[in-house]
Amino acid sequence: MDWLNRIRLLFGDDAIDKLKHSTVMVVGCGAVGSFAVEALARSGIGHLIIIDSDKVESTNINRQLFALNSTIGLPKVDVARNRILDINPDAQVDALNMFFDKNSDIDVRPCFVIDAIDTVPSKIALYQWCTERKIPFISSMGAAQKTDLSKIKIAPISKTSVCPLASKIRHEIKTLSLPDFPAVFSTQSPTHNDGDDKHIYGSVITVTGAFGLYLANHVIDYLITK
Repeated sequence: MDWLNRIRLLFGDDAIDKLKHSTVMVVGCGAVGSFAVEALARSGIGHLIIIDSDKVESTNINRQLFALNSTIGLPKVDVARNRILDINPDAQVDALNMFFDKNSDIDVRPCFVIDAIDTVPSKIALYQWCTERKIPFISSMGAAQKTDLSKIKIAPISKTSVCPLASKIRHEIKTLSLPDFPAVFSTQSPTHNDGDDKHIYGSVITVTGAFGLYLANHVIDYLITK
């Protein structure tokens, strides 16, 4: 049985072959990254490199695909690897339980990189890593405190607007003279955050999931057409 038949009907045999022989690295397996990983796995990407240092927590269940009551306390990358292989047993999966930062030294050469990291220093470190190796990448900006799917866009980071995280990133890459790159962002102003802890932001799966699917769709299109 050809489980990729519906994608094959849409894109053709050559495209399926390209996806099968492609390597994609996803850094961050949370609310956004888990959906990106899922979409890539179900689209037949042959080799996935997944990076995250976190374990599944109960507070992840509302928005992360890898978060279930049965996976609480487990490393996210381990859960992700098992899920990918349950979707496609023929896939090659490298699950790296690590925090990506400027000191990270990993000997891999993916065809494309997805940034689904939360912290600015780690995002910048990943951009530098990709730029030095001439590896194309796409980055997710802030998906929290957003509710309007129609406001989600994809554009060069230099053309992003409204998003506070994107504003910080634009400043950093200009300071470091890093090249422009595609980003998924929202033009919706952040909603009010209820609760006492102002460092924890509200988020909903419909938006974070859409961000992840936007990222994966861009990568799939790139791999097929380029």
